[in-house]
Amino acid sequence: MLKWEKDCSELLTKVHSSNPLVHNMTNVVVTNFTANGLYALGASPVMAYAPEEVADMAKIAGAVVLNIGTLNRDLVDAMVIAGQSANAHGVPVLLDPVGAGATRFRTESALRILSEVNISMVRGNAAEVAHLIGEAREIKGVDAGDSPSSSHVELAVRAARALNTIVVITGKEDVITDGVEVRVINGGDALLTKVTGAGCLLTSVLGAFAAVQPNLLLAGTAGLAFYGAAASRAAARTADQGPGSFQIAFLDELAKLHTGSLEGHVSIREAGTTTAGGTR
Repeated sequence: MLKWEKDCSELLTKVHSSNPLVHNMTNVVVTNFTANGLYALGASPVMAYAPEEVADMAKIAGAVVLNIGTLNRDLVDAMVIAGQSANAHGVPVLLDPVGAGATRFRTESALRILSEVNISMVRGNAAEVAHLIGEAREIKGVDAGDSPSSSHVELAVRAARALNTIVVITGKEDVITDGVEVRVINGGDALLTKVTGAGCLLTSVLGAFAAVQPNLLLAGTAGLAFYGAAASRAAARTADQGPGSFQIAFLDELAKLHTGSLEGHVSIREAGTTTAGGTR
């Protein structure tokens, strides 16, 4: 077993043994799928939105996930309350800036959360992350447009430095960086793009790993790797079927993850440490 596989596998074992509570303030489209996915992984989901209780819930959670997929002003206010409570109690906060760049309100809401809450990790597609640092990229609804000439690695590094947080950009390959170290995870399957909420669940899965590992670069790497492995295994099982069968198989594979699940399904490579001018 390679060292990265060993490190990731140890974290999966910790998730299974500690059953971390993940407080999700997520969108109405994905609530059920997110809860079932976290249960399958071995974590405990809670969905709490009322401003009267989010601070109390956040402080007892292992991680807090803020997802702006279906937002309104009151919800953003509650997210700030939850995030600040988590900050005060040493609980990692993850932001999923769904559709940032699609509308002014959506972008401003994500930026407000970033300015008022200490965010531990941002997970989004390239267009969403780019808009958080003022770089316009094509976006349609909540989906990123293609940008084949742009490097996701370089964008992730710029964003991590600008936002002072761990940044994850997901796509055909997933990139995670703290602005210095960069890792690229190759796994998963294109069928993930046919299941509503697959990216949102991924952010919550990253929260489960962040709840058991303070080294968030390692936690994020493990979360991305095992999520990709589950998707790859599910796609192999449902190759002649469709996204409905894949979705159910994917939940099953999340539940069956074990320390050997990465072998043959996921690869991780270092993209190199970075300098001010880019990667080397």
